Amino acid sequence: MPSRSAKPETPARPPRVHSTALVHPEAVLGGGVEVGPYAVIQAGVSVGEGTRIGAHCVLEGHTTIGRDCEIFTGAVIGSVPQDLKYRGEESELVIGDRNKIREYVTINPGTAGGVGKTVIGSDCLLMAYSHVAHDCLLGDHVILANSAALAGHITIEDRATVGGLVGIHQFVRVGMLAFIGGCSRVVQDVPPYATCVGYPAKIFGLNTEGLRRAGISDDARQRLHRAFRVLFHSKLSMSHALEQLSGEVDHCPELARLIEFIRQSKRGVCRA
Repeated sequence: MPSRSAKPETPARPPRVHSTALVHPEAVLGGGVEVGPYAVIQAGVSVGEGTRIGAHCVLEGHTTIGRDCEIFTGAVIGSVPQDLKYRGEESELVIGDRNKIREYVTINPGTAGGVGKTVIGSDCLLMAYSHVAHDCLLGDHVILANSAALAGHITIEDRATVGGLVGIHQFVRVGMLAFIGGCSRVVQDVPPYATCVGYPAKIFGLNTEGLRRAGISDDARQRLHRAFRVLFHSKLSMSHALEQLSGEVDHCPELARLIEFIRQSKRGVCRA
């Protein structure tokens, strides 16, 4: 039988660049990229297919942006780190797919004193005026509310939420599915699945609603509730609390993740 001919691939739409925008010839724009009025895209920037860049945005440095992102008015992406130790060394900013970066967000690349790059995963929402400093590592589905400020070298794991006007200290880690309430000052690690708020931030309990929305099982939620009581609401030291819980980790990967996160903490974790 004669073979069926393959369907021709649909050609990618060319980028659409507003007449007032300035795009350096060495910048790379994928198919279907839209660039709004008065935006500036410098050499070294690569923008993935379908991404939309709003008016008055500035994209610079060694910056790679994924597919189908939305970057709103006035965002400044890839400008040099606000670090007095930075001496112009080459570093990177890598942003994944389908992110929404709202008005006047600022994101800096890495430094030689850190990991050399700042990384933002996919499907994140960075609300207006939020700031991601050098060498930060953000996972997928992370939310930064308005004016949240991340200092350098911060790690935020998947599906964590940082409330509005929150300030997070350098080198802090925020665990998976953690929720930080607005106006908090975070100076120690926030464990996975925790809800915390305050100045300084303190643990208030389990992020039950976040766990439910993420599809975490009832059994795992019950085990985590008990673990939080032992870790943060008992009179046990942290080392003794971890020892008491260590026998249960084989039956609950979420609990294993929580315990491992605390054991790896260098700054200590927020307490109740």
